[in-house]
Amino acid sequence: MKKVITMISAALYATGLLAVSGAAIADSGKPDKVTKWVFQPCFDSSDAGWGSGVIPWVKAVEEATEGTVKIKVEPSGAITSGSESFGGTAAGLIDGTACWGSVYSGDMPEGMLAFGLAMGASSTEQAWEVTFGDPKYKIGDIIQEAAKKRNLRWVGWTNQGPNAMFTKTPVRKMEDLKGMKMRAGGPQAIFHTAMGGSPVSMGGGEIYTAIKLGTIDGTYWDTGGIDDMSFHEVIKYAAQPGWAPAQHQEIFLNLDRYNELNDWQREKIDGIFKSTYFETSKLHADGVAGALKVLEDAGGEVINFSPDEVKRMRDKSIAEVWPKVAERSEGNAKGVEIMKQYLKDKGEL
Repeated sequence: MKKVITMISAALYATGLLAVSGAAIADSGKPDKVTKWVFQPCFDSSDAGWGSGVIPWVKAVEEATEGTVKIKVEPSGAITSGSESFGGTAAGLIDGTACWGSVYSGDMPEGMLAFGLAMGASSTEQAWEVTFGDPKYKIGDIIQEAAKKRNLRWVGWTNQGPNAMFTKTPVRKMEDLKGMKMRAGGPQAIFHTAMGGSPVSMGGGEIYTAIKLGTIDGTYWDTGGIDDMSFHEVIKYAAQPGWAPAQHQEIFLNLDRYNELNDWQREKIDGIFKSTYFETSKLHADGVAGALKVLEDAGGEVINFSPDEVKRMRDKSIAEVWPKVAERSEGNAKGVEIMKQYLKDKGEL
């Protein structure tokens, strides 16, 4: 009898091993079922971030997962308002969103680090190096951890290029911003206040009319989006690099939806983060030249700040803007210090 029990136990053990092994294989390979998600960015298809940021990422995900993940992208307002898309993703009302740190900084202060610090990283390459590329810095780990605490997974990123100052009157030095009413949100508003201006909060769809009527003197906006928003019809100047040489947009996925995928799918999605970052950032950069030409063809002027003026604005930003970002959270404070060290190591501070 003892021998029989031993043989049965051995058989059960072997069967268990086979079951575990089979589950591991199923979890690590291409699944049979298709997962369908609905994404709603906090903007619609008129924004440059739609065609040059979100859609290329979606296509890359579907290709990398060999069609086992399908994503439908809805415009802002289709399911929830743009300002609620970040919270809606965390709550599972929608599966994912694309947005900016200025929109959800109240929900996740560390979004400001992903968005970009005032006069911080000056290029796509610098932003990647300090956020992910060099293990000495890794600001991205701070942002990802903050996202996790809010039931989110940070899955995409794109540099929209310089966030220019589009104005009716010229801005050639920071003193020219004194008293100027500019549409600015979150970190932009902190920067504009530090420069002596008056930030005004309003939705993107209201900016054109507000400038035309004189309610505001201009707006901060990604340079490549000037023609999408028809700003060249109501402003005359585009001052670069504006408040940030490299302003970013992020893509977040509900963490529960991410965890429902198997290991193979998660690895595929994580694996395209870097490639889509550089791909979409280039798409935005390619759009900048064309957008500025539209302004010039309309009789406008492109103003490029001198290196000395950029340094003056950076020094003031580090002294007055970065501390206000840092005080929003422990993660922000750590990220600001990392950026300072990065710029020192680069000989730029």
